[in-house]
Amino acid sequence: MGKFNITGIQQIGVGTVDFRKSWNWFIEMLGIDVKILEDDTVAERMLPYTGGVPQKRHACIAVSLQGGGGFEIWQYSERKPEPCPFEPAVGDLGIFAAKVKCRDVARFHEELTKKWTDCGKMAMLPDGTHTFLVRDLYGNCFQIVEDKSVFINQNRLTGGIVGAVIGVTDMERAVKFYSEVLGYDKVIYDTAGTFDDWGPMPLSYQQYRRILLGCTTTRKGAFSGLFGTSTIELVQALDRTPRKIYEGRFWGDPGFIQICFDVTGMKELGNFCASKGHPFTVDSCPGDTVFDMGDASGHFTYIEDPDGTLIEFVETHSIPVAKKLGWFIDMKKRNPEKPLPRFLFRMMGLVSREKIN
Repeated sequence: MGKFNITGIQQIGVGTVDFRKSWNWFIEMLGIDVKILEDDTVAERMLPYTGGVPQKRHACIAVSLQGGGGFEIWQYSERKPEPCPFEPAVGDLGIFAAKVKCRDVARFHEELTKKWTDCGKMAMLPDGTHTFLVRDLYGNCFQIVEDKSVFINQNRLTGGIVGAVIGVTDMERAVKFYSEVLGYDKVIYDTAGTFDDWGPMPLSYQQYRRILLGCTTTRKGAFSGLFGTSTIELVQALDRTPRKIYEGRFWGDPGFIQICFDVTGMKELGNFCASKGHPFTVDSCPGDTVFDMGDASGHFTYIEDPDGTLIEFVETHSIPVAKKLGWFIDMKKRNPEKPLPRFLFRMMGLVSREKIN
């Protein structure tokens, strides 16, 4: 098996009915304000998940320099987005919450509740980590978790994505997938019962089994310093049959679309995933073609977890540092395991924090 590397969580996709309102919410409430790229073209290579028809969309990827993964904010441009016909509940199949890092959860809870009403109460995760839930303009749920690590200090309390909460039907099968394929091979907790930290989420009073997975090894790669460590929390409903959040809907419709991992060695990764029974369902670069992502270029692929949750892999070939100056980094010429220096991310951070129009 050839060599590949999974650097960390690059982003979680968030489908929306209003791109600009959603992006401004992420800037104002969570400080996700450094735009890595923006694209307003046709998604031609996602046909298995878009009804077999190319779809025009407007998307951007934005991060926080405090560290953690980013968000891909995404809206159909010509097709009317179709919201989930029910309110996703704890344990429903797919990503039903995104984990956001915060170095002082109590202080941020006090700060956020002064400007946003849809916040849950302070609570603790099963391992004693301070947390609370907040929902955005369209009901997407974010689990704020205590994590004192900081990549570049912006004098803020929050950073970016440090994990996801994913509903599953078969816990053992799901743990095997996330451990063997994605490297989350460390069980941080494994518990069952009812839990106070689900707060305002529907059916939070029912019985669940939940396992939090981390990694025994440190991730390496160009963006490993920015993305940092992450966890995957798997949740299985014990009192009911869960519903699939994206059943009958398209990739890109409102909700958490996919969880995306930054990688190198895409061909080798594809061979590895296929050997584990999870072959690529989408490949943006068949025959070694190059895929342009607006301000950047690279190679993206998709697989599915055992319950159909979409997992994206992105191998970045070129990324803008200062677009107006024509300064781009050719990632193919670098040591794939060597982290990018912090000053390059500071340059990217010169992007305006103003609201978008």
